[in-house]
Amino acid sequence: MYIHLIMNRRIHDDHPSNALFALPCACQNLRRVTRLVTRIYDQELRKADIEITQFGLLTALAIVGEANQKALSAGFAMDSTTLTRTLALLRNQGWIHVRPGKDRRERVFRLTETGKRQITMAQPHWQAAERRLRKTLGPSGWKQMQATVARVTNAAAEA
Repeated sequence: MYIHLIMNRRIHDDHPSNALFALPCACQNLRRVTRLVTRIYDQELRKADIEITQFGLLTALAIVGEANQKALSAGFAMDSTTLTRTLALLRNQGWIHVRPGKDRRERVFRLTETGKRQITMAQPHWQAAERRLRKTLGPSGWKQMQATVARVTNAAAEA
């Protein structure tokens, strides 16, 4: 009964063109917001021929210098299979370099000069996506969103 009542309520009754409806669980709501936010960033980053997942990995490598797949997987809370595919795409583009790690199974990734140039080229488009979202949320909404996301991330990591 609870799910039925929630499913029949519209989220944005003031915007009839918006077809979003209430969802009954945190996971479905978070997945939906992630898809919508990803769409904003991908629309902007498409102008630099890169997706937000690729940009995120390049940016992380720019920050840490080098990282193995285990560290990247943990840092992004991303499953290894998805990460392997994305890293392969980055490598094929020439944006990252891979070298053997401490044992035969470990691979260590770092940015190439081409990868650094790609970040530089994509940065203005990423900033445009940030501005779009910030403008819609407003300053207090932006801060509230960041705090809420941090709380939910920490809670999910502990659950």
